[in-house]
Amino acid sequence: MTDHRTRMRRTMVERDAELAIVDEALDQLTGPGPEAGGALLAFSGPAGLGKTTVLAELRRRAHARSCTVLAARGGEQEQSQPFHVARQLIQPQLAGTSEQELRAALGSWYSIVGPALGLCAPEQGAPPDPQGLRDGLDWVLTHLVVKRAPVTLVLDDAHWADPESLSWLAAFAPRAEHLPLLLVVAYRPDELPAHADAFRTLPGRAGQAPLPLAPLTPAAVAALVREALGDHADDAFCKEAWAVTTGNPFEAVELTAKVRGRGLRPVEENAPQLADLAAAQRGSGLVARLERLGPSTVRFAWACAVLGTAIPQDIAARVAALGTEEAAGATARLRDARILSAAGSPSDHGPETGLEFVHPLIATAIYRAIPDALRVALHGKAAAAVVDAGLGSSAAARHLLETHPENDPWVVRTLREAAGENLRAGAPDAARRQLARALREPPDFDERAAVLYELGCASLLTEPANTVNHLRAALAEPFDDPALRQGIVIRLAQVLAHSDRLAEASASLAREIARTPDVRARLRLQSEQFMWDAFNAAETDSPARSRRLARLADRLTGRDLTERYVIALRAWDACLRGEPVDVVLHHAGRVLERPFSWAHEDRGFEVPVLAAMVHMYADRPGRAEELFEAGTAEFERQGWRGAHLSFAYSLRAYIRYRRGRLVEAEELARSGLRLAERVGRRTPVHWYAIAILLTTLLARGRVDEAWELAQEHEFGAPFPAAVVFPDSQTVYAELLLARGERRAAVVELEAVDRRLTPRGIQNPAWCPWQLHLARAVAADDPQRARALAADAVRRARAFGAPSAIGQALRVAAEVAAPQDRTELLREAVTLLSASPAGFELARALAALGYGLRDAELLTAAVVTARECGADRLVEEATEILTGMGGTLPAAPPRADWVTEEEIRAADLAVRSEKEPGPASPDWALSAACRKLGTDRSGLRAALEAFARSST
Repeated sequence: MTDHRTRMRRTMVERDAELAIVDEALDQLTGPGPEAGGALLAFSGPAGLGKTTVLAELRRRAHARSCTVLAARGGEQEQSQPFHVARQLIQPQLAGTSEQELRAALGSWYSIVGPALGLCAPEQGAPPDPQGLRDGLDWVLTHLVVKRAPVTLVLDDAHWADPESLSWLAAFAPRAEHLPLLLVVAYRPDELPAHADAFRTLPGRAGQAPLPLAPLTPAAVAALVREALGDHADDAFCKEAWAVTTGNPFEAVELTAKVRGRGLRPVEENAPQLADLAAAQRGSGLVARLERLGPSTVRFAWACAVLGTAIPQDIAARVAALGTEEAAGATARLRDARILSAAGSPSDHGPETGLEFVHPLIATAIYRAIPDALRVALHGKAAAAVVDAGLGSSAAARHLLETHPENDPWVVRTLREAAGENLRAGAPDAARRQLARALREPPDFDERAAVLYELGCASLLTEPANTVNHLRAALAEPFDDPALRQGIVIRLAQVLAHSDRLAEASASLAREIARTPDVRARLRLQSEQFMWDAFNAAETDSPARSRRLARLADRLTGRDLTERYVIALRAWDACLRGEPVDVVLHHAGRVLERPFSWAHEDRGFEVPVLAAMVHMYADRPGRAEELFEAGTAEFERQGWRGAHLSFAYSLRAYIRYRRGRLVEAEELARSGLRLAERVGRRTPVHWYAIAILLTTLLARGRVDEAWELAQEHEFGAPFPAAVVFPDSQTVYAELLLARGERRAAVVELEAVDRRLTPRGIQNPAWCPWQLHLARAVAADDPQRARALAADAVRRARAFGAPSAIGQALRVAAEVAAPQDRTELLREAVTLLSASPAGFELARALAALGYGLRDAELLTAAVVTARECGADRLVEEATEILTGMGGTLPAAPPRADWVTEEEIRAADLAVRSEKEPGPASPDWALSAACRKLGTDRSGLRAALEAFARSST
């Protein structure tokens, strides 16, 4: 973006206060010492009050201080072109850089931000989500600022910036104070969109609210008049100049230019002519003045108004249907009339980049003066011209949005191409607008379903209800493309499921399965239905579905991705139902024999997540973390930094919780919650984040804090229709129980029983509702408590994961008769000491040590609880230990790495076929299991993985 040569370095009047603030901000930006730093400045005011002139002077002063200047300007005609402003800011800084250099400079962000910034074509595959793209733009701008500091970023006419760029910059603006960056915007306050309200409210380092520019006083207008026309301009003439321009600087300067051009003497007797001259520079007066320049010049001006800013003369000539010489003549006449100017600024030391209007007020007036039918036709010609000039379908799309439908296949094709580019570049709203316009064209009869499908894909994130309508309308169209139909049905099920309408998602797939003759296509649809049924907490036919899934999965070989998805769902279902852990891990292993992408273009990430999570429940959390680390990296490479990344962080936190690494779990859970807040409250990702953070806080003993968090986030009934792990209602009941609200907890846990038991979900490793209920009813009904705990132990033994059995045994001991407790706790300690569950081990050690009054066991409990970050348990066990006269153990530095002694113990356990006895745990082996993230049976694979990672 450039300043206009015709208005450069004009004397500025009555802007001393604003320029003083500019100098102060630049001094802070470029000065030495701790006070140096960035700021945000915002100038506001109606059109013509001199915002652009102030910014031009600011840029000149920034250049004089050796600042790097990034500049852009919003355009009234370019608002629908996504990232138009972002490209103006960043592209010039990367001009002349080769693709290899760009890839090296941008790293993993290249394929994410490159298409949005026009640096590369979008790659095939799933697009980045809007949040991921904004994070990438943040990184690029921050990198540029740090590399080329100090930097001044100037955005003029922010009210006309495209929504994608403006919302990004508004969110980025608070960072300016922490960078060597002065971020300056100018806007018309009545036209600034709601998503840029940050510019109204952020004062910045200068301590100023957005600075409103005031109209000039009569004295200031008089100074402008005398500067242009001579000191002999009399007072009456100057006063009239102020009256007819109302102190508007732009109008005052233009008025003096017209007076000079007419050769009018600046004396009182000529003052009455000023009103007509002023009228000629706005509205109908400007149009009349333009018409006097001749028909070809009018057509050229209209073409320029349609094209917007940085107007290529050759394209304007084609739109206006003028030859080269005619266009050159029209340009000269419009420049002489102070309507057009050459783009490019001497202060930028850059070449001219086309033509621009002298002021946006002129462009707006001329554009609105074009007869409606002709304006539409000119946009159509502009669309064809920019495509023929090689500027691409995206540049043409903004013009096609302004045309009337004419059943033109070229229009539909161009809009679909532009929408595809914008969707892959991370601008779904722009793609949605373009596809909606293509639908009105309308497309050919056999193309309508495809356009509706693409429209549904574009509106998936922002308008799920409309997406459902578009996809259902697509299915109602008569078309003969089985692959397209399958894609529509799968996408429809996805958006219904993500809208908490899982039963509808399953029903839509069931209808399509029944009418799909192709075996492979039907299997793909069945895999989708099995997945959404697995997440439906209110599914009514779960046992029958489990049997169908088992029969199908057990005969599949995993030869393609669809078969592997079905097998993965079989592993998850077996885990929920509490089938033996060997069965669960067998099916999971079949899935993971080959790489399993978490970011496949036309599939969700849910099944890969489930395949990883079964390892956690099966006491292989180390393997689960390996899979999550790979999946998280894939999300980040893809630019999925919204819901996807929140799920990844939250579930990784849950894995750390299950391993007893509570400090790390809390950090990850809070990161997941921050990302979930950007997606929205009471969304599935929000339920996950809150449930996992609450569980972690309870384990650390911070009950009050957990309760405040639950209240703040409205965690409670109604609970989601989708399955959440850990189960939301169970977590809420655990919170009530921790607060001493036993009866309320019983109500919730009995509801969990009624919800899960009919579905056949009976694995206490997945949901220990029986154990919490046993604790809740123990005081009033000890027999029921013992029966619940005994059944949980039975179920845990059937599943076979040592951590699940150990947890169940510990709670069974808590509600058992006194004489039965020691035996249960000894077995719990034995099992848990050879498991990865550090927190559960600490609890069992504390309970057994207290029961036996054994200082050695209590000491081990304190040490293990410290390692876990279980603060409350540390306090309780320490109090008991010291009360018995024991010595508080020293707090050695925690070793997260596996020691040589622990490796030897693990290797010996692998080579030994003898199972550990109940007498005395091998503490080196116990530490190895926790650090490697496995139980004893998984040590061989864990040691191999550890050896690979250590080389």
